Amino acid sequence: MQYVLQAFQTALEPYNILVMILATGAGLLMGMLPGLSATMAIALLTGLTYNFPTQTALIALIGVYVGAISGGCQSAILINIPGTPASAATALDGHPIAKRGEGGLGIFLATTASMCGTLISVIFVLSFTPVLTKFALKFASWEFFLIAIFGILICGQLTSNGNAVKGWISGILGLIVSMVGLDVVDTFPRFSYGNVNLMGGIQLIPVMIGLFGFPEIVKAFKRGNNSDAAPMSSFNMKKGWALVKEHWWPIIRSGIIGVCVGIIPGVGEDVGGWLSYWTSKNTSKDPDSFGKGNELGVISAETGNNSCIGGAIIPVLSLAVPGSAPAAVLLAAFYMHGYRPGPLLMSETPDFIYRVGIYLALAAIVMWALALVISRVSVRILSLDKRILMPIIYVLCVIGSYLINYNLFDVKVMFVFGLVGIALSNFEFPASPFLLGVILGSMADQNLRRGLRLSKGSLLPMLQRPICIVFLVVNILMILSQTGIFKPLMAKLRKTK
Repeated sequence: MQYVLQAFQTALEPYNILVMILATGAGLLMGMLPGLSATMAIALLTGLTYNFPTQTALIALIGVYVGAISGGCQSAILINIPGTPASAATALDGHPIAKRGEGGLGIFLATTASMCGTLISVIFVLSFTPVLTKFALKFASWEFFLIAIFGILICGQLTSNGNAVKGWISGILGLIVSMVGLDVVDTFPRFSYGNVNLMGGIQLIPVMIGLFGFPEIVKAFKRGNNSDAAPMSSFNMKKGWALVKEHWWPIIRSGIIGVCVGIIPGVGEDVGGWLSYWTSKNTSKDPDSFGKGNELGVISAETGNNSCIGGAIIPVLSLAVPGSAPAAVLLAAFYMHGYRPGPLLMSETPDFIYRVGIYLALAAIVMWALALVISRVSVRILSLDKRILMPIIYVLCVIGSYLINYNLFDVKVMFVFGLVGIALSNFEFPASPFLLGVILGSMADQNLRRGLRLSKGSLLPMLQRPICIVFLVVNILMILSQTGIFKPLMAKLRKTK
């Protein structure tokens, strides 16, 4: 209880309240504008918060995360273009609601469901993270190595649109990039070629900004102008609250689904939204009404994608493995501001989990209030030509990279990985596994080499630990699933049915 009160006291300081409002508002705007993802929003803000006081920086980062995931629903409803992938399912029923002249009701339902989903996830963050952290204390070097490989494999499989090999290649490239610099065991320079800047390693923030910022800037100049927005109507608060109250069980169910999806490394908020939407449609008495303006479709999708926020943060805090691309950026930000997520988090900084939970809850409430206010002018903002907006984003990319170490070399790194991001996008390789490989590469390398030293070069101890065996089996099955070896078995199972 002491930690909860401390978190409230910190968050409610006037300066921190102002920061949360500004950060959440910025996240909403970034989320509303098609092409500006939550990952990009957090990556940009991470560099800008480098010199902030630690708690103020955390409040800003969590606020922009919640705002960006929630903001995408407004463009999805008004112009049928999801501001973020997380709001893709929202557009199915949200835009038909707007077209019939109830855009205000649609935004109210989406925003309220977003708040409810985030608040539900906070309960799981505060209750489930300490349990998972205690379990993670049983992990040794071999377990951490295998969980790093597991994170990259599952992220590659789930973000590659059916071609897992491309996702794995992207993750391996990220692992290679993480090897640049002095190794953590023998301090031997690797892939530095005598360059002092490279000996210090590749900074994560410029890599993130380049990977996720540059491709969106380039795409913006290829896209046509946005379609006309649907007419905006006044908010019917009474009807909105009645619908929320009527669908209380689907909200809880979608919240739980979103948390479970968010915990799985590499899946992301868009999967949480789609799975919650699919569940509500398949359990509805009138499934044919979905896609034609069913309010439950909007409520389920937005509850599911926002509850993924807390779900994705749970493995970040307990295992130092992000559950989504935005959570991966957040993990990097935690490291940058002096926190070490993982099994030792509860013993080293026991207050951190409660601070994150309280900041998430307050950010959800602030997001709800701000979203209802700015939706009055959403149509005007969404009509901005992206070719005017993107040069501003480019300047922010440069500033965010430079502020990490006040070093122009980081700006060059950002530009290089911007070209890498464009190449990955053009060849349809997902960028999230690459980023995860950069983040988890150090953990995989350090723990594998430590384990081999302790065992004098033998892999046998890995096969003698139950948790290791579980991860080995899962990793091998994931790889074999892409070879077609299970297709005959699946065909036989379908025939028996």
